[in-house]
Amino acid sequence: MTTPAPAGPPVLDVKHLRRDYVSSGGFLRPARIVHAVKDVSFTLEKGRTLAVVGESGCGKSTLARMITLIDPPTAGEIRIDGLPASAAHVTRELRQKVQIVFQNPYGSLNPRQKIGDVLAEPLLLNTAMKAPERRERAMAMLTRVGLSPEHFNRYPHMFSGGQRQRIAIARALMLNPSFLVLDEPVSALDLSVQAQILNLLKDLQDEFGLTYVFISHDLSVVRYLADEVMVMYFGDVVEHGSREAVFADPQHEYTRTLFAATPRADVASIRARIARKHAAA
Repeated sequence: MTTPAPAGPPVLDVKHLRRDYVSSGGFLRPARIVHAVKDVSFTLEKGRTLAVVGESGCGKSTLARMITLIDPPTAGEIRIDGLPASAAHVTRELRQKVQIVFQNPYGSLNPRQKIGDVLAEPLLLNTAMKAPERRERAMAMLTRVGLSPEHFNRYPHMFSGGQRQRIAIARALMLNPSFLVLDEPVSALDLSVQAQILNLLKDLQDEFGLTYVFISHDLSVVRYLADEVMVMYFGDVVEHGSREAVFADPQHEYTRTLFAATPRADVASIRARIARKHAAA
């Protein structure tokens, strides 16, 4: 009888993460500490998607900045593939393991750089690849996200919003990261383009075994993409479970309120709303 190989460490292991900010005081008003993220812990296995949801100001983007090693935590521990990670001591190995895709792709692309240079730059900074190899890999990734080789020498302003987000995703994948943080990656796009980008993310995950932390306030998108859902409220995690469990039977009052305030985006619900509108006319 063959003994199965022991499972490796989770891709992402977060323990008791906290981030505090000191607000500036004023006349007769002392400075105060703002607890943006309070004691957050979770693990994420390879190939899975964790959706972090909540209203603006709940701490989800602050959490994203910590796990991508942009901001240091006030307290707590982050381990990526079993390695301790700290924004204060980011090694080249850790930098290659985590990448982020932002909400506004145009803001994260250098308008004076050609797209081919945008994609090749992470390889130039982090690897010993020669220029022809960097170009070949960038060209292949451009094609993989649904763009054409002819786009290689164009500038960001020459692309639509959806195309620019494809470029941002391609750039994030150039270093073969262990996981991607997707910070509201489709909220600035039209609905039809949103669907295309979400399908692309699913296809890439299936093909490369990618792991995602998906930051969003759009529950219809979360329901489509996530394996697990973590709900944040004023810096606290108030609910965390499988997508099926959280959507079928939310346990926390805030989660139920959040779901009730979100219009259903499936086809049947849209048709029902249209029918009611016609009936009332």
